[in-house]
Amino acid sequence: MITPPLLATAAATDAGIPLWLVVPFALLLLLIAVMPLTPPGVKHFWEKYYAHLSVGLGLAMIAFYLTNIPDGRGVVTHTVHEYFSFICLIGSLFVVAGGIHIKVRDEATPLANLTFLAIGAVIANAIGTTGASMVLIRPWIRMNKIRISAFHIVFFIFIVSNVGGALTPIGDPPLFLGYLRGVPFFWLIDHVIGPWLFTLALLLAAFYVFDRRSYLRTPAKIRAALDRPSAGLLIEGKINLVFLAALIGAVFLPERFFLRELVMLAAAAASYFLTPPKLHAENHFNFGPIKEVAFLFAGIFATMMPALGYIDQHGESFGVKKPLHYYLASGSLSAVLDNAPTYATFLRLAQATAQSEHPADFAPAAGNEIAIVRTLLTKPDYAQLVVAVSLGAVFFGAMTYIGNGPNFMVKSIADRAGVRTPTFFGYVFNYSLPILFPILAFGGWLFL
Repeated sequence: MITPPLLATAAATDAGIPLWLVVPFALLLLLIAVMPLTPPGVKHFWEKYYAHLSVGLGLAMIAFYLTNIPDGRGVVTHTVHEYFSFICLIGSLFVVAGGIHIKVRDEATPLANLTFLAIGAVIANAIGTTGASMVLIRPWIRMNKIRISAFHIVFFIFIVSNVGGALTPIGDPPLFLGYLRGVPFFWLIDHVIGPWLFTLALLLAAFYVFDRRSYLRTPAKIRAALDRPSAGLLIEGKINLVFLAALIGAVFLPERFFLRELVMLAAAAASYFLTPPKLHAENHFNFGPIKEVAFLFAGIFATMMPALGYIDQHGESFGVKKPLHYYLASGSLSAVLDNAPTYATFLRLAQATAQSEHPADFAPAAGNEIAIVRTLLTKPDYAQLVVAVSLGAVFFGAMTYIGNGPNFMVKSIADRAGVRTPTFFGYVFNYSLPILFPILAFGGWLFL
């Protein structure tokens, strides 16, 4: 998945990272949020030139780091590597999933939809939130085509693209970073299963309320058709399940010589050329969504270097000490930053806090991050910080379209399928803040 980001930015300059360097990152986020809401002429300009603006801001920040920041080359190299790994994983899953066509033979009732989302949440832990999102979003749209609404897409993002993948390192990119840094593969299941079930149950219940109300507003003749016995589903393009397994296996390959990324790209290429064109056509497959994600996240990864560096420098002065603080702080930043490097930053902050408070306990592990993390997990109080960071990064990635890679891709696919999805602010103010945030905050208070 994603290689561990370089967190040595704190030492990049004696004066520290100046806060004004965060402006390009904030500007890019503002453009992503505001431009779709502008008049048609301005919106068309954004759609035509968003790639130039995003990459331009990113290149300007890279140039600044290379010429003005000591060890800037190291920071940039790690950021580029991280982005390359990220886009290889996201892009490969997008291509392979685009060759899997699921035919839903009947329309969906609220109970069928509820079951679909619950299964999607479980599957996300085996093939990742990106894989589950790309495989399931198209059949989800098709099965609800008679009464598809914005909330169907939003709750899909909440549950399948984010919250569902909190149990395993494969589930979401932040958790794989923890695995690379020493968190055992099955440690998360033992420690987050309660909060995961609680949060998932509340989100499914909220979705059922929305969907039941939508269903009851549907004309009686259509409801009668929806209520007939299910005829099941048909999966086509099963060869892509082999390529999907190859992508999952690639996660565990060594990082040397870009072996992991090469296997992912090879699986994607094989999938693209071996999938019958008919299946791609039925899926309305094109590279538009992944192109949009690639360009926007290129700018996001590059411009957020100083943002993460500033957090790394000043994080201990933020007063983030308790698990609930870690949960809300890492979650809040994961909503607007990519959640993988945010997770890595707060995991490092937890290590620094533990080492400063109990230096003798960590002395044998000095200089070995995996050993430090393993020691951290043996201390119940500090292990709870890792739980808090893990849940905060995964759950709060659903707060905005840019909190997690699959979110924007799901929106793009839905837009191209003719579904009216919420705008950036519509998503946040109509769904995230009134529905998702109270559930996440209550769960954090209850369990952390």
